[in-house]
Amino acid sequence: YEDTDLHKSLQILILSVMLFAWTGPAVAEKVPVFVSILPQKYFVEKVGGDRVDVSVMVPPGASPATYEPRPKQMAAISGARIYCAIGVPFEQVWLEKIIAANPDMLVVHTDRGVEKIPMGDRHDHGEQQRHGHGMMDPHIWLSPPLVKIQAANILEGLVKVDPVHRREYEANCNRFSQELDALDAELRGIFAGKRDLEFMVFHPSWGYFARTYGLKQVPVEVEGKNPKPARLQKLIEHARNRGVKVIFVQPQFSKVSAETVANAIGGKIVFADPLALDWMANLRDQAAKFKAALR
Repeated sequence: YEDTDLHKSLQILILSVMLFAWTGPAVAEKVPVFVSILPQKYFVEKVGGDRVDVSVMVPPGASPATYEPRPKQMAAISGARIYCAIGVPFEQVWLEKIIAANPDMLVVHTDRGVEKIPMGDRHDHGEQQRHGHGMMDPHIWLSPPLVKIQAANILEGLVKVDPVHRREYEANCNRFSQELDALDAELRGIFAGKRDLEFMVFHPSWGYFARTYGLKQVPVEVEGKNPKPARLQKLIEHARNRGVKVIFVQPQFSKVSAETVANAIGGKIVFADPLALDWMANLRDQAAKFKAALR
């Protein structure tokens, strides 16, 4: 008799659990978001929190200037609800095709409202003025004040596709904005009193960073091409005159020309990656490298 009662109790318990599973609240699905580059994944996750599932188009080690999406990525786009564009070169060729793969997807132009500057350094012997004036710099993710604008655009996009969780997204964005203000103040403190000091880079990725903190970048390459011998000699002379001992190189690019300059001035190559996923830690790390080089 006791065994029968125990058996019935177990049946009731199992049925209760199953009934709760059937009738309980469904777990909200995450919002599938595609972004162009790794730092955008950081930004979207800061604003979206646990409610977003972010995929990155340009993988680690690849260049956003020349990347071609893989067939699997184009197929996966069909399931995305948002694509966050940022204005990197590969989008000029591929964004229309990406949109065609999923016409119902919301495209968020995270660079909307950002005032862009010409690519390269306008103080570099006038050469960028003559040859690079038409190229606008896409590296807007390397300045914390500009990232605040991008975060606001991301917030707007998430609220459009998932208005139910508006307050959560807004709270996340406010926290991120405060973190960006704190980082900005920290970096301004690092470079206080160092205005107009130069650092030399192979690829001119750090123009917005330099402008924000009163520095100047001197690029080795011109319009994505290695410099000709005459320009290379000018860069060597410039580095010697200015006491430059460090050439910063982006891991996604060749370092041959940068090594030529470094060897000629008795300097060294240091990597400066603008595409790291842990964006905030990376910016602090790069700031420390720039500060050491500026000494």
